[in-house]
Amino acid sequence: MDTLKDVPEFFETQLDESLAARTESLGSFRELGPPDLCHVTKANAKPGVKEVGSYHYVSGVDASSSATLAAYLNSLTYALEDNHAWFTKSSAWRIRSGVYCCFNAFSRVDVRVEVKIPGGVESYIVDLRGEKHDATSDIWQETYISALLRSILYSDDVNYRLAGFRKLDPIPNVEAEAHFLEAAEQLFFKGWQLGSDPEIQVATVVSNHLTAGIMKYFSENFRYERALMSLNSLLLYHKDPEVASLLAQSYIGMDEEIKAVKKLYEALKKNPMSYALLHVQADFLLSKGRTDYALKLAKQAVNCAPSEFVTWAKLTEVYIELRDYESALLTLNSCPMFTYNERDMHRMPSPAKTHLPIKQDIINAGLLDDDNGRDNEADVALLRLPAPSLRGTFAKAYSLLTSLVAKIGWDELLKCRSSVFVMEEEYRMQKAAEEERKIQNTVIDLPPSPQEQENNTDVVANANANDVNDSKDSSQSVPAITISRDSTVDGSEDTKEKKVENTHEGDRETTNGREVKDDDINEKENSNLNAVDERSLDSENMEEVNLDDEKSNSNNKTRTAPVIEFKGPKLEKPLQAANEEKNDNQSIHDEQSKDVSTKKDYSFSFNNKRLCERWLDNLFMVLYEDLRVYTVWRSEVSHYKAHHMSYRKTGTEWEILGDLAARLHHKDDAKEAYQRCLEHKFSAKAWLRLLEFYADEGDVHRALSAVVKLTVYHERWYHEIVYPTAIAHNLNKLIRSEGLSKVRYNLISMNLSPSVDKLVTRYLDFAKTFKIPGSNF
Repeated sequence: MDTLKDVPEFFETQLDESLAARTESLGSFRELGPPDLCHVTKANAKPGVKEVGSYHYVSGVDASSSATLAAYLNSLTYALEDNHAWFTKSSAWRIRSGVYCCFNAFSRVDVRVEVKIPGGVESYIVDLRGEKHDATSDIWQETYISALLRSILYSDDVNYRLAGFRKLDPIPNVEAEAHFLEAAEQLFFKGWQLGSDPEIQVATVVSNHLTAGIMKYFSENFRYERALMSLNSLLLYHKDPEVASLLAQSYIGMDEEIKAVKKLYEALKKNPMSYALLHVQADFLLSKGRTDYALKLAKQAVNCAPSEFVTWAKLTEVYIELRDYESALLTLNSCPMFTYNERDMHRMPSPAKTHLPIKQDIINAGLLDDDNGRDNEADVALLRLPAPSLRGTFAKAYSLLTSLVAKIGWDELLKCRSSVFVMEEEYRMQKAAEEERKIQNTVIDLPPSPQEQENNTDVVANANANDVNDSKDSSQSVPAITISRDSTVDGSEDTKEKKVENTHEGDRETTNGREVKDDDINEKENSNLNAVDERSLDSENMEEVNLDDEKSNSNNKTRTAPVIEFKGPKLEKPLQAANEEKNDNQSIHDEQSKDVSTKKDYSFSFNNKRLCERWLDNLFMVLYEDLRVYTVWRSEVSHYKAHHMSYRKTGTEWEILGDLAARLHHKDDAKEAYQRCLEHKFSAKAWLRLLEFYADEGDVHRALSAVVKLTVYHERWYHEIVYPTAIAHNLNKLIRSEGLSKVRYNLISMNLSPSVDKLVTRYLDFAKTFKIPGSNF
């Protein structure tokens, strides 16, 4: 046979086409790079049989030297030889050569090790132009860290999944961990070259993929003291005080809060403009309930880094904790949004054949459920929900919006929205009022006839004509909506009088009121009037989001809010939200009995309002769709229960409803939906979410049941990695709270088959080897 045992394979149509495709894609990699590629060429002992090329993806292989990568290629030769038949001495196929490709995210080159059997080992690097160069010791160290970070950060990333991806343990023992820390320490101040999370625009010394990988590795097993030992030595070099932000997080994780505060105090004296240090302090104060101090720090962080999304998001979180929801909306509206870059992936040609074997032990366990086609179907309305497709800063902003609606409800959220943002209907009524005033002014002040204009030499008449021309020019250059926070009532009237146009222009704007509004928004975006879009922050922009004084906060609290009616499962669409003043003027307009004083009062409602960013307006519609589906679902459940009827959904529909409830922070409903989903079909996502719930609740037996299911599922899809994974993280929670002995005894009481028990015991052995908190009792 030409296949490998228990190893996924994709067979090439043309020999070495996968290597050529990877070389062509090197220039498109922007972050940590794609998974490692392992390519083998097989030859048959019979003459005349063509050579076959196959490949698979892998992570977790030690890439510190060419010898370790060659050892992995050599292990595949034994997997091929094990496939021979019982009546033959050896397989007719053998591996003639192999190439292991590993991307170096620091130098942006591809490190490759080529093994020829029989023959030697050759290592080289391929740059973005496809040229070969020799690999140095520094290149190997960078490649080793790059491979480890991909394995750690993307171990459970849903955006980094593909078929035939074999995941191995990146750090299997204590010696490998010491090697990782040593290499990370040497490359620590080059970590910014790797990039950062999607929410961070500019990578720094403490905000990059390297520091994220270090903190994730040690935080998910609660071994902060080990990270502290490595990071503390870096602080002694006095190269960058911002390292204290990582030290403080480690101290807080170890319940050494006093030491954390002292470290932050010392670092802030050296670098008071570090938003990373300010955020650690703000999070600590929020955990202690001191939201007033946290607000000052969050404001200072925005001043320090106004172009970063995370600073504005942190300020929004603080405002939500302070229950200042209008300021939270204004701050969220000011967040700079970044385009999400997809994970680096291969663009391979279609394989001629795919081999995805299942281990015999997994088949014998009988824990893999067959997929039922009926349970994989779902309602189109559920499949088309836009929220699951949000990524990066938009996903984070939507999470903040759902936090708001979870605290105050949809009705109150619409009231806050209409009190701080200009609504569409408000804009239309404002334009109608202005047009009516223009018509009245043109009737009162009729322009002179052509003969009178020719014969009239009066200076006053010429001045009046110039004023009319100036008003036309200003109306063409100034947006129709004038939002001025500092203007007084008289100033607003004067400004509006200066923007009077003739009757024909007024009719055009009234007819195309919606179009003018969009142009105003486009002009606002294109001219970068907002300080966030200009990546700078001045005092005026700070006042627009109520950052400077308490006076603006008091003004927000005194604003009038609209009355939104909510009847049953129906939700008011956010675009139709309007305040009471608008409704009054609408009725007056319909009756055609407006008076001047009413129109003047209406125009003043825009003084403290802002234009809502388009992306935030879209997020309101996304939230509306989620709430609408959720409300209908809960109403149907109540109706069926009242009539003692069973409520039926497919497994996929229950899974989507569980995700929906989790997004909207309805934990109990999400838990119920995931449990109902598992009654119909196997779902790794549902089991993983339930494992998180059970671990938080301390339900050891149910958590272990979820661990068993997920472990078998991951083993079937070649995920042999133990840590860091979501399974290990939740088991570490249980071990930390309940103790390793209790967890082990519960596992024994489940009477699992030896093969499955061996798989699950790996997580407990890891906890004992690395001395996870709770492993000693």
